[in-house]
Amino acid sequence: MDVKAEGEIREVAKTNEEVSFGSNSKLKGWGSLSCRNMLGKRNGNFSSKDMFVRADKIDLKSLDVQLERHVSRVWSKNSEAAKPKEEWEIDPSKLHIRYLVAQGTYGTVYRGTYDTQDVAVKLLDWGEDGMATNAETAALRASFRQEVAVWHKLDHPNITKFVGASMGTSNLKIPSKDASGDGYATLPSRACCVLVEYQTGGTLKKFLYLNRRKKLAFQTVIQLALDLSRGLSYLHSKKIVHRDVKAENMLLDARKTLKIADFGVARVEAQNPQDMTGETGTLGYMAPEVLDGKPYNRKCDVYSFGICLWEIYCCDLPYPDLTFAEVSSAVVRQNLRPDIPRCCPNSLANIMKKCWDANPEKRPDMNEIVRMLEAIDTSKGGGMIPEGQSGGCLCFTRARGP
Repeated sequence: MDVKAEGEIREVAKTNEEVSFGSNSKLKGWGSLSCRNMLGKRNGNFSSKDMFVRADKIDLKSLDVQLERHVSRVWSKNSEAAKPKEEWEIDPSKLHIRYLVAQGTYGTVYRGTYDTQDVAVKLLDWGEDGMATNAETAALRASFRQEVAVWHKLDHPNITKFVGASMGTSNLKIPSKDASGDGYATLPSRACCVLVEYQTGGTLKKFLYLNRRKKLAFQTVIQLALDLSRGLSYLHSKKIVHRDVKAENMLLDARKTLKIADFGVARVEAQNPQDMTGETGTLGYMAPEVLDGKPYNRKCDVYSFGICLWEIYCCDLPYPDLTFAEVSSAVVRQNLRPDIPRCCPNSLANIMKKCWDANPEKRPDMNEIVRMLEAIDTSKGGGMIPEGQSGGCLCFTRARGP
């Protein structure tokens, strides 16, 4: 290299331009690859070997993050290619996620379309790449596989229909929550999602809230109760315990047919009850044996159904004035249960009482509850009478709370 060319290199270095080693590189140093053109015009013998990079200008932390993400993506793609495709796996290119619907304990729900079908997309939140520990990631993946294993085999008119799932893909476009963004959120490379048929009627909880003043006709009460009981009876016949039966996890279609959803904590019933312990579910719906940490079986769903049955009839919350801690303690130690209105027909009140019996063995099976509900005569009415109307419902005199 001649002296004149060397001087020009030093002059270019003062501009502190970026050395481009690739389309995404941000390394700063002496000169720029573009200076080759400048030197070439003067017939210099400049080559890449003569390039220098200042070490103090390299952001090693940023490089580490980029390398980790790249390795993660490559690992994910290689893992996906190595494993045979499951029968329930979707083609991500056919999925269009439109907007956020709800956020829950076990994931975020979006509305979208899959191959022209209207679907609800439940995304398991894995967190940012490299942020979750291996143990946390393994637990999330196990939870996902558990839900899919339960759901994709079910076929019943009162169970939300499973469409498909994706296990570990970064090819999903998620609508951004940040209005200032580019419209889509970045997705961890091993994110997973479950697709089910979208129900336009919303949740049972929302429906009951909308009817909290005028209440429901008795025929509607029994129909909703039958839908729920038939769905649970079907699950129990498959040895599946839902473990989180509540109004929020029940969906309604356009015709107000109830469908059970959210199998995030459902599991196949263990042959040994000792294998099923721990507080799983939602406080207020949880059976005493579950709250107390004792072994339980499918009868915990029966207890939760009894609470839901009361909610459907009353269009109200069972323990509005108590804290979670007070409810938990009183249900186990003081046999606290919701107050049944006097206007509630005995045929329905008796089912409630049998369902929330403190002794699980005394609770009826769901198929027996279906038969009891089918035997109720709805032709003469019997629904909850709204407050303020003549002859309005009065609750039993037993005080609410512990």
